[in-house]
Amino acid sequence: MSEGGWLFTSESVASGHPDKLCDAISDSILDACLALDPNAKVAVETLVKGREDKAFIVLGGEVTLAEGIENPDFVQVARDAAAGIGYTDHAIGMDARSEDSCEVVELITRQSTHINRGVVQDIDAQGAGDQGLMFGYACDETELFDGHKGRWMPLAIALAQALTREYRKRREDGTLDWARPDAKSQVTLLHDDDGNVVCATNIVIAAQHKDMIAEIGSEEEEQAWVRSKIIEHVISPVVPSSLINEETVIVVNGTGRFADPGGPYADAGLTGRKIIVDTYGGRGRHGGGAFSGKDPSKVDRSAAYASRWAAKHVVASGLSRECEIQLAYAIGVANPVSVRVDTFGTGLVPDEEIASLVNQHFDFRPGHIINNLGLKAPIYAVTASGGHFGRVPSDPSQFTWERLDEGIITAFQAVL
Repeated sequence: MSEGGWLFTSESVASGHPDKLCDAISDSILDACLALDPNAKVAVETLVKGREDKAFIVLGGEVTLAEGIENPDFVQVARDAAAGIGYTDHAIGMDARSEDSCEVVELITRQSTHINRGVVQDIDAQGAGDQGLMFGYACDETELFDGHKGRWMPLAIALAQALTREYRKRREDGTLDWARPDAKSQVTLLHDDDGNVVCATNIVIAAQHKDMIAEIGSEEEEQAWVRSKIIEHVISPVVPSSLINEETVIVVNGTGRFADPGGPYADAGLTGRKIIVDTYGGRGRHGGGAFSGKDPSKVDRSAAYASRWAAKHVVASGLSRECEIQLAYAIGVANPVSVRVDTFGTGLVPDEEIASLVNQHFDFRPGHIINNLGLKAPIYAVTASGGHFGRVPSDPSQFTWERLDEGIITAFQAVL
């Protein structure tokens, strides 16, 4: 707690963080399968780890395509995804292109017939691919800040995710040509007693980089140079200047150095280990299911998208400043076993009335979620880093759960 208000912190990780590398590989395999068969059933997990002599990518899971369609080359998809993120040199943590220094182990089988029989049905009867609970969340914190309006997200996670996206952009366009794929961000915001954001108290960036002591001078000079460049090219373009004051603490590479090698060499990675980074940064609850590598018949993914879609409409329509929607399912059953709406006391009408509106305008049966959001397309690799929510798509087929339906907004506003 801080005097006169409260603090909230969220973190994000860049595309080259070992866990995010795994998410990207798993989602790239999913996209490759959906490109061949829109009804593909996919659940793929990835593990990465580097050693001095060799790096490893391990693929495990289940894939079922329509009869007569051959599986994509999973090994090559994995190599291409890792290389596309920037892992093309064993000295920095992995050279995914090299068969000599990077081994890919593929352990993928077909989907269980017990699961398959419950999800291969028509749009109305298609059952959930598993039991479980999912949460969607939205709030109006981002809407007062230029560059972040329209996201309807908690500001701390919106900023943390934007920092890692900006880091990747500047690394790939050559602005930070010394930066490596592995990086993390963290933002702490001070809120007043009414919940309004006052300022950023702490901004933290960890960025893997080339060893530059020989070029720059000492370790201290290298650290100061890296810090100045990260502030100039990553933090300043993303964090509104109104949030930074003389008391804001900015930490870049707090251990002093984050020089090569990093990535999978420094830390093993696993698919699905950054589920809070993927969602709301700790604001709003989480049902525990990861997204990456799962086709949309898995409600862990599709229902999380649908509940976010609905919650965003509630807040964007002005019914509340904050909204969380919980869905729960039984395996093989189409209708959710429960739908719950919570506006945390910010609703202008009772939560029960908002829940009724949500149920009238959103169909949470898996087949209808998939159809309404266009989830059978190969749209998932781009979601693997930078957050699944609050994103502005470059292609209308992407992040469909972020679009607002003006008809639904009007219907919601009619009750005010």
